Amino acid sequence: MVEGHVSVRAYGFDSHSGHLSPEEYSPGLFLSCIVLYIIGLKKVIVIGGGIVGLSTAYYLHKEGHEVIVLDKSDLTGGASYVNAGYLTPSHIIPLASPGMMAKGIKWMFNSSSPFYMKPRLDPDFLRWAWYFNRSSTKAKVEKAIPLIKDLNLLSKELFTEWQQLGDLGNFQLEKKGLLMLFKSQKEEAHEREVAKRASDLGLEVKELSSKELKDLQPNLSPEIRGAVHYLCDAHTSPPEIMANLKNYLVKQGVKLITGETVTSFAFNAPKVSKVNTSENSYSADEVVLASGSWSQELARKLGIRLPIQPGKGYRIDINRDTGITLPAILMETKVAVTPMKGFTRFAGTMELSGINHKIRPKRVRAIARAAETYYTHLNISEGEQAQAQCGLRPVSPDGLPYIGGTSKFTNLYIATGHAMMGWSMGPATGKLIAELISGRKTSMALKGFEPERRF
Repeated sequence: MVEGHVSVRAYGFDSHSGHLSPEEYSPGLFLSCIVLYIIGLKKVIVIGGGIVGLSTAYYLHKEGHEVIVLDKSDLTGGASYVNAGYLTPSHIIPLASPGMMAKGIKWMFNSSSPFYMKPRLDPDFLRWAWYFNRSSTKAKVEKAIPLIKDLNLLSKELFTEWQQLGDLGNFQLEKKGLLMLFKSQKEEAHEREVAKRASDLGLEVKELSSKELKDLQPNLSPEIRGAVHYLCDAHTSPPEIMANLKNYLVKQGVKLITGETVTSFAFNAPKVSKVNTSENSYSADEVVLASGSWSQELARKLGIRLPIQPGKGYRIDINRDTGITLPAILMETKVAVTPMKGFTRFAGTMELSGINHKIRPKRVRAIARAAETYYTHLNISEGEQAQAQCGLRPVSPDGLPYIGGTSKFTNLYIATGHAMMGWSMGPATGKLIAELISGRKTSMALKGFEPERRF
């Protein structure tokens, strides 16, 4: 059990199994717990069926609530399916950090750059960019570091718990760590500085020479100077876990309603009383907004300002032996490499170009060419590049997700804005939201993640 979580089980009732626990209890106390348990159950609508939305549904169901998940897609694609599959406590530095805005402006007219901001006169984008610039200070990064670390560590623990419980069947969860490969002195110096900070925070880190690196991962380019090995990290296969999670929820009676776009809301102040879609209307006791890059527009319908920009990321899957056994990030090109279950995934780029799923071949080729320069004998064919997919990651201005309630509505909760770490932080976010709705003490403090924070 995660520290800080208070379960009905502690008072004689196991909320997960629904059976009596062996702990001692009095009949009166037990009856009171049963009554409280029953009247505390709620009908909850979760808007969004990505890893955050489904994780929220999972933990709400475990608490005994009735859950409906609404999504306009068919739940087979998007950022939760095309990401690198990393669980990354090591990623302690938020995207909004000193120098990132300058890089964005420098790369603005290079559509194959790792961080590409498409020039456009869009008020939401310009406002977000202003907030992003204001958030990219050393002081704000220092405040964000422990929050990012703790949320990632909690999520890694929950992925492990999923595997141990067996609810999601057997799935890939490999704790081999993550290599940060560098060719230049500049990236080496930067990563060694991050490694020292991570080590000071108690994360398991090892610095590798080029010889030590070759012993761990053969077939690397001789241009690679060395690596930092974050042993605290792990990796998974997202499509596998998403499929297993959906199957589990359906079998447990959670309603996954697809192909319906949320169009409006009905209110009974100070609550959201109904969620209206393109097809139906759904009443709710509680509403969770976990719709990723679409959350800003839905929040606007609720009269709530939620600055988010969709950060497009691409992936190329290679369904053949590549000889790659350890996940790695190629520092100079910001490409992520993951040996997944049955294939190797190459993922990368942060493209801020609005909500669209247009595949830019130039950016796909940049990922392929970058990978080929780090691994000898690797060739990613044009046919494999042609099968590339993309997903939109919701990026907040300060790099921290929005997790928590709102002042305007007493039954509305926000769970989005995780940027590149949505997969890594998904289960933890879902658990925290479920704890809030159930009136429990949260597994970690939520200060810093407030949806209505100022930038």
